[in-house]
Amino acid sequence: MNAVFKQEDFPPRNLGDYMELTINRYFTDLDGQPGGDLYALVMQQVEKPLLEIVLNHTGGNQTKAAEHLGINRATLRKRLREYNLI
Repeated sequence: MNAVFKQEDFPPRNLGDYMELTINRYFTDLDGQPGGDLYALVMQQVEKPLLEIVLNHTGGNQTKAAEHLGINRATLRKRLREYNLI
């Protein structure tokens, strides 16, 4: 007997799983229409909340936030300015 599996039978286990679900939904919603600048869209949608969450976790300490993120503090400050977070 062949079992029919649905997506909800396999809940996401990690960020990659969530990305796969989200990007597949994005393409489904496009319904064959051309998309645009998907990389920039994803980076903006992911990076800003990531920075906000890490900064909140570190109580606004940019040095600690940069360490958690594995990036230079100057790079962090640049990104924070890009997203109007400072």
